[in-house]
Amino acid sequence: MVKLNKIYTRTGDAGTTGLVDGSRLPKHAPRMQAVGDVDEANSAIGLAVLAIGDTAEAAWLTTIQNDLFDLGADLATPVPEGEDEPWALRIIASQVKRLEEQIDAMNADLQPLDSFILPGGSPAAAAVHLARAITRRAERSATAAAVEVALNPQALAYLNRLSDLLFVLARRLNGNGAGDVKWVPGASR
Repeated sequence: MVKLNKIYTRTGDAGTTGLVDGSRLPKHAPRMQAVGDVDEANSAIGLAVLAIGDTAEAAWLTTIQNDLFDLGADLATPVPEGEDEPWALRIIASQVKRLEEQIDAMNADLQPLDSFILPGGSPAAAAVHLARAITRRAERSATAAAVEVALNPQALAYLNRLSDLLFVLARRLNGNGAGDVKWVPGASR
């Protein structure tokens, strides 16, 4: 369990932040952009949980929020050359597989897509769509960081599956697709 007695440390006042291994890098580094975007996605999922209410879907999202803390720690832990340290908290394949299984279970009941859909419908679905869009940004940030530094491939896969899960969940919350708001190309002309 983590215990924080002091919230401010002053160690970041010069524009750097610490990684799990004790090294420091600029707060604007691509790795830290990815960590920040994952944190924002987690916050958006927290709002979605509140919009959804006390349901199985909200419980799934709470599990995912815990996974996203793991993912943030994973991104903030440099991947060494050779064998990974046994203490490093990493996203693992079973976490990605769990998302895939949830997607498949939800998708089985959905009406097939016959159009792109607009983010919206019910308030809960709209909140999930917002979390999905932020998760996509986190994925873009993480893949950009992976160009510069080695990252755990399972962390990248997790973000990709999570955005898919959030899309399918939003459709589920819209009456299994019946309440989806369809895109009408050129509607405002």
